[in-house]
Amino acid sequence: KGIVVMNTPGGNAITTAEHTIAMMMALSRNIPQATASLKAGKWEKKKFQGRELFNKTLGVIGFGQIGRIVADRAKGLKMKVIVYDPYIKPDMIEKLDMEPVSFEELLKRADYVTIHTPKTKETINMFNKNTLSMMKKGAMLINCARGGIVNEEDLYEALVSGHLAGAALDVFSQEPPGKIPLMELDNFICTPHLGASTVEAQEKVAVDIANQVVLYLLHGTVKNAVNVPSISAELMNILKPYVTLMEKMGLMQAQLADAPIAEIKIDYAGAITEYDLAPLTTAFLKGLLTPVLKDDVNFVNAPFIAQERGIKVTESRSSTSEDFATLITTATKTIEAENIVAGTIFGKDRPRLVRINDFYLEAIPEGHNLLIYNLDKPGVIGMIGTILGKNHININRMQVGQESKKQQNVILLSTDIPVDDKVLEELQAQENVFSVKRIEL
Repeated sequence: KGIVVMNTPGGNAITTAEHTIAMMMALSRNIPQATASLKAGKWEKKKFQGRELFNKTLGVIGFGQIGRIVADRAKGLKMKVIVYDPYIKPDMIEKLDMEPVSFEELLKRADYVTIHTPKTKETINMFNKNTLSMMKKGAMLINCARGGIVNEEDLYEALVSGHLAGAALDVFSQEPPGKIPLMELDNFICTPHLGASTVEAQEKVAVDIANQVVLYLLHGTVKNAVNVPSISAELMNILKPYVTLMEKMGLMQAQLADAPIAEIKIDYAGAITEYDLAPLTTAFLKGLLTPVLKDDVNFVNAPFIAQERGIKVTESRSSTSEDFATLITTATKTIEAENIVAGTIFGKDRPRLVRINDFYLEAIPEGHNLLIYNLDKPGVIGMIGTILGKNHININRMQVGQESKKQQNVILLSTDIPVDDKVLEELQAQENVFSVKRIEL
């Protein structure tokens, strides 16, 4: 609707990290419980004997900006730091004198586990009866990230049984949480979502956002917007369809990759090279990171997050393009493979994908899609249609790219509803089908 939504990136990272450390210390030394006891007129020194953080192992889950600050502060307290983040290259963690480990190993080794991941399909209920039981006996759990990552009923059982020594939550599945059983436990402490709530953080956010609004109202310049790139209004009118294209290509590249992406190359060719291309690269990175980070990535922080994750980004320009007025080619590399996706704009504002790896086609990048690699033989497309049809899935569009030397095809087809795992497995099991991937654009 033409509404620019701005935020102030990084304004609360230090504040939230410090709150995590404060919760860990309060949990270790029974500070809230001892305070309540003393205010009640008691003097219970033996009851509230705590434990040191020195030489203990801290397991950090999620190594974004806040997770890194927490890990850095923990190193200052002479703690051993182990890290689980499947989207960060291990050498990026090792360079900071910390140890990358698997999720299971972290749970087994850590004396303290702190969560710093976004809330996604993969992380909802991440800490449940099974994973809590895998934690080291006597360990402590801290969550100042998002509610819903920890199953509060299962956490209650782990604390009551004595398997976990304590837990600290700043966030809950439902806020306010009401009178949940956890509130009855002495080895559970909590705060009402105070992670970002300090005088300094709120002042910084207020001043920054006021300056950004003034800049937009006086000059039309967008800065730190979550829904549009930070560029002038005039340039935005020109680049808008390319921003959409790049975000879609980033989304696709993320879903093609089967391992953490280490390197990105973007080649801009043709008329588009006359303009500032930074917003387009940012749009690509936003799309690339969205399947993992969801709403936690935007046009403001996408380049920073990519850098945090050790993703090398290089750009090249060519003033001419053979087949199109403008052609943008993106290549991503993992330790296992390279994927290429290229696109252009048809007419004034119609994004199209024109290449997927070695296959050339013309496809609209939107909606629910299946990417199918198959042997180029009669009947394959009919078989795909039959399987989808009997499962009441309608094909909206279909594009086929052919590699005649290898007798292979790539099929990108759009469906009216998402294809579930059962149908996906049935397609994958067909004799002349090499692979099938869901691609949400």
